[in-house]
Amino acid sequence: MKINYKPFIVSTALMLSATAGAQNVQYWLTNTDKSVLFQKQETSQKFKKSDSTSLPVIKIDEKQSYQSIDGFGFALTGGSAQHIVKMSPAARAALLKELFAVDGNNIGTSYLRVSIGASDLNDHVFSYDDLSEGQTDMDLSHFDLGPDKTEVIPVLKEILTINPNIKILGSPWSAPAWMKTNHDTRGGSLKPEYYDVYAKYIVRYITEMKKQGIRIDAITVQNEPLHPGNNPSMLMLAPDQCEFVKKHLGPAFKTAKIDTKIIIYDHNADRPDYPISILNDAEARKYIDGSAFHLYGGKIDVLSGVHDAHPDKNLYFTEQWVGAPGNFAKDIPDHINKLIIGATRNWCKTVIEWNMAADPKYDPHTDRGGCDVCLGAITIDGDKITRNPAYYIVAHAAKFVRPGSVRIASNTSKTLSNVAFKTPDNKKVLIVINNASHKQEFVVRINGKDYQSALNAGSIGTYVW
Repeated sequence: MKINYKPFIVSTALMLSATAGAQNVQYWLTNTDKSVLFQKQETSQKFKKSDSTSLPVIKIDEKQSYQSIDGFGFALTGGSAQHIVKMSPAARAALLKELFAVDGNNIGTSYLRVSIGASDLNDHVFSYDDLSEGQTDMDLSHFDLGPDKTEVIPVLKEILTINPNIKILGSPWSAPAWMKTNHDTRGGSLKPEYYDVYAKYIVRYITEMKKQGIRIDAITVQNEPLHPGNNPSMLMLAPDQCEFVKKHLGPAFKTAKIDTKIIIYDHNADRPDYPISILNDAEARKYIDGSAFHLYGGKIDVLSGVHDAHPDKNLYFTEQWVGAPGNFAKDIPDHINKLIIGATRNWCKTVIEWNMAADPKYDPHTDRGGCDVCLGAITIDGDKITRNPAYYIVAHAAKFVRPGSVRIASNTSKTLSNVAFKTPDNKKVLIVINNASHKQEFVVRINGKDYQSALNAGSIGTYVW
C-alpha cells in the first residue's frame, strides 16, 4: 500500500558536553514515498534538561557497549565489476567516489564481499584452477586469478585509492570441479582426499591478491554450504566443515603465516546449530574468528543465541538480496529493521547487501541456477546510474557508523525501532525508523538531556552528534 504524505523537515539539536557547548545535530532523512532520499535536514533545536513527557522516549546509555563494527557495504560481484569497468573513466571515478568516499554527499561504503572464483552473478562459471576432465593439479601449478584480473581486481584497486583501509571478505561458491564428488561446478561435495590441496588453494588466493596490493581481511569457508542448487555451489555439512577447518585450512593458514580471519557457516539464520556445533569443537575453534549469516530463512534474533553460546567469537551479516524490480516502500523498512538495526542489535560486526550493481536486465548471471532477479544497489546502463533500495539502506549506516565504532545501548519498540553507536571520534549515531502507520513524535534522551523529533510513517532518520 502506498502511503501518501508531504515531506517535512525535522528540527533538533543537542548538547555535546558541558565543555563542548551547544551543537546542532546532523540529521539525514529518507521517506519511503521517495519525496526525500537520504538528504541532510536543517536543524535548530538544542538539547535541554530532561523533563517529564508523554512522548515515547529513546534512551541511550553510552556506558553500556557491545560489539565493534567492521563496516557496512555490498558484494562486489564479478558482474558488478564487469559493468563498472565498462563505464567511461570519468563516470567510473565519479561513481566510485560517491560509493566509497565519506565527505560531501558520498555514502562511505566501508566493507566489501568478493567471491573466491565465480559467484552466480558472474557471466560464466570459473575457478582459479580449471582442468580438463580426468586431470588433477595437486601442486596448483595452473592456479591463475583469471577473469578477476580484468574485472574485480582493477575495480578494487581504484576503490583502494579512495579508501585504502576498506576491509574485504572473500567467499568461495565452489572448489574447482576436479576436487568434487560430482566433478561439476554445481552441487557435489569436496572430496576428503582434496582437503589439503583446497586449503592451499585458498591460501594461494590470499597471497596472490596480496601481490596485487589487495589484502583479504577475512574469508568464509563456503558460501551457503547447505544450498547445493546454485551455480556454482558446493554442499559442505557441518561435520565436514569442522574437519576441513581444524585439520587442513587452519593449519595451512598457520604454516603460511596468514592473518586473514576464518569465518564459518555463511548461510541462513534457521540453522544456528551449524556454527555452534563447529565452535563446540575446541581444536577447530582456535582457528575461527566467528560465524556469518544470511536471512533467507530464520529470524535475525537467533544470532544472539549463537553469540551467547560462544561470546568470544564474532558474528557477521554477509548477504541479503533485494528482488527485482524492487519495492522501495517495502524493501527499505524491511532491510533497515532486519539488517541495519536487527543484525547489529544481534551482535553483527558487518551488514552486506547483495549485490553492488547489475544492468537493467539484472545481468549477468550464470546458467543452471544463477540469480536472474537480483536487483543491484545501483543499476548501470552505460554511464547512467539508478540508485536502488540497497544503496539507501547501506548509506544510512555506512556514512556515519565508521569502522571501529561500537554499538551502545538504547531501548527500542516495534513502532520506533532503532540502534545507537559511538564512533572512534566519540560522536554518537542513532538510526531510527518509524514503523507505525502514522507520524510519530518522540524524544531522544542521553546523559540527562533531551531533544524532540518526529518521523512520518515509514521514514528513516540517522542522527549524528
